[in-house]
Amino acid sequence: MIKHFIDNEFVPSAAGKTFDTLNPTNNKPITNVASGESSDIDKAVKSARKAFDSGPWPRMAAEERAGYLRRIGQLIEKHADAIAEAEIEDTGIPISQIKKGAIPRAAENFYFFADMSTKITGEVFPVEGKFINYTVRRPVGVAGLITPWNTPFMLETWKVAPCLAAGNTCVLKPAEWSPMSADKLAHIIQEADLPPGVLNLVHGFGETAGASLVAHPDVQLISFTGETTTGKEIIRNGAATLKRFSMELGGKSPTIVFDDADFDRALDGSVFQVYSLNGERCTAGSRLLIQENIHDEFVRKLEERVRNIRVGDPHDSQTEVGPLIHPEHWKRVRSYMDVARQEGATVKVGGDRPNGFADGNYFSPTLITGVRNDMRVAQEEIFGPVLVVIPFKDEADALRIANDIEFGLAAYVWTGNMARGHRIAQGIESGMVWVNSHNVRDLRTPFGGSKNSGIGREGGHYSFDFYTELTTIHVALGNHPIPMMGSVK
Repeated sequence: MIKHFIDNEFVPSAAGKTFDTLNPTNNKPITNVASGESSDIDKAVKSARKAFDSGPWPRMAAEERAGYLRRIGQLIEKHADAIAEAEIEDTGIPISQIKKGAIPRAAENFYFFADMSTKITGEVFPVEGKFINYTVRRPVGVAGLITPWNTPFMLETWKVAPCLAAGNTCVLKPAEWSPMSADKLAHIIQEADLPPGVLNLVHGFGETAGASLVAHPDVQLISFTGETTTGKEIIRNGAATLKRFSMELGGKSPTIVFDDADFDRALDGSVFQVYSLNGERCTAGSRLLIQENIHDEFVRKLEERVRNIRVGDPHDSQTEVGPLIHPEHWKRVRSYMDVARQEGATVKVGGDRPNGFADGNYFSPTLITGVRNDMRVAQEEIFGPVLVVIPFKDEADALRIANDIEFGLAAYVWTGNMARGHRIAQGIESGMVWVNSHNVRDLRTPFGGSKNSGIGREGGHYSFDFYTELTTIHVALGNHPIPMMGSVK
């Protein structure tokens, strides 16, 4: 059984409730998980509050905290095989993508923010030799960290590492569909011997554990990654206590391929960016915009590639696409195939369960053509291995289509003309744009979206804008004049 981690101890739910986590390859239960409710959240928050108010963590020298974070990174590397196995079994992400990408990134998150924590600085503003104004950064308090089920371990570390680096304490609520690797992280935190209460973990559902965490008056910050509708509800539920929010929400990101692009590299990027991680990635380039004069040839080559994507057991090193996370999600992705056909689009490749996979949540890599940008399959986040293709005429048309959507998380531009690349990148209403590249992350840069794709930025020093409180200190350097009020004559 997977338990909560509160005050450095693994404990069951106060009410004794549990739920099953399922193996997506066959939908059989892997194990049962403690199901947290308001009482469990309250216990975890109290532990985090005590650790923040009277524990050593916020008062440590930055280098000492950094030492703990480096130790966590080392332990992630030490236990990489066990973490990868839990992640694969829980999510169905292929082993090659977990071991080469997600797990090394998780360790790097702790190494990176360990180094960053020793470089947090303020600013100094001298005033005519009379005053000095300066700023200092201090931890905010107790953070509620709510993470999604896609690449859960990496995304959990992406929040935990900067949160702890800044001196905060936290309560982590992982997605109920992928609890296993979060449990591995809790065991690593225990092995690293962090002070009690610095990190607490409560499993459970959004409407119970998640809602209680968001509404709790002793939680000052909420960092959430997930679906846009849920993000809006979280903001509403936390408004009464004036919490600080960081929201990385949904996306329907355009990939724009111009006729002067490197054809083969654009093809590689277009395929990888939507079909890796089983298509369950927020930054997927799931709207492919192709210039009209290369559209037919590009689609022909694209169709060939999509048909050849290897679907299989996520433990097999040759597998490129594994099963979707949960049967409910499989049904949701499948429902969009009916929507596409009803709207007049063509499901050219895939669109259903692949042959030979009677069990589990396997969904064929799918290519949909004949798509207009006003169709639901072009406007709504499907979050699976599904790519829709839209032709465009010229730069102006490409920008119009790219921006005609409620989301603005990521975008990808392929062109041989770098002046055009810069123009398009600056014209797209998106938090991040890659030019002639797939999604390569630099941890120093801000990550986040615009419009309905989120609020705020995390990454590099931008994370500390969220996880620290800024205090301005004014110091007089002499006896400057002070207006006298109420003087006796």
